[in-house]
Amino acid sequence: MKVHVLTLFPNLFEAFLDESIVGIAREQGALEVELSDYRRFTTDKHNSVDDRPYGGGPGMVIKPEPVFSAVEEVLGEREPSALPMILLTPQGERFEQPLAEELAAAPEWMVLCGRYEGFDQRIHDGFPWREVSLGDFVLSGGELPAMAMIEACTRLLPGVLGHADSAREDSFADGANGGLDHPHYTRPPSFRDQQVPEVLLSGDHAAIAAWRRERADQATEGWRASRGAASPHRIQQPQT
Repeated sequence: MKVHVLTLFPNLFEAFLDESIVGIAREQGALEVELSDYRRFTTDKHNSVDDRPYGGGPGMVIKPEPVFSAVEEVLGEREPSALPMILLTPQGERFEQPLAEELAAAPEWMVLCGRYEGFDQRIHDGFPWREVSLGDFVLSGGELPAMAMIEACTRLLPGVLGHADSAREDSFADGANGGLDHPHYTRPPSFRDQQVPEVLLSGDHAAIAAWRRERADQATEGWRASRGAASPHRIQQPQT
């Protein structure tokens, strides 16, 4: 999987790309991440990527010229429809496991990280973006959401995790029926008056599987009920 990240702060990705599962995937050749600083594509002496919004108001807006040039360099001779293009924006669809699975199956995709008050609308309209939000909260930029997406997809790449079933049985994965995972325990069997459930020590694999399914179902039902009780809303403030 190759991911093109367009960002004003490529240095934020350095430690993230070298550590843990993402670093392992890169060492194995399963993952390639290409960082493009779209400030390179500015044409004025101050390398300005933003300007004041027409009509007034607080903050600055990312200009279309450097972003268009950066995107077009990544695309090269290809049509924009040739690879998934992700734009991180609050009005986008929620990033969830099915989208992670879809992107992990793509050989190549692009993600655009914003800053300031957001993008000039012509950036939204100029390409066939899939607009995505990490959640209903405000960050200063799209770099952390991009990292979250990359890690979620990297975990699904064949051979990256130590056990073949690890990703399949994670919360929200198909192996967990799209719900939460069951509780996990390891040694010691007793810790500060808390005991590992006897069924997990029994050696009865059928009983263990049944216990795990029951506990996963209970956790999922409680989680879904709590989400349903909340009042969903979309943040109206510009964010990226």
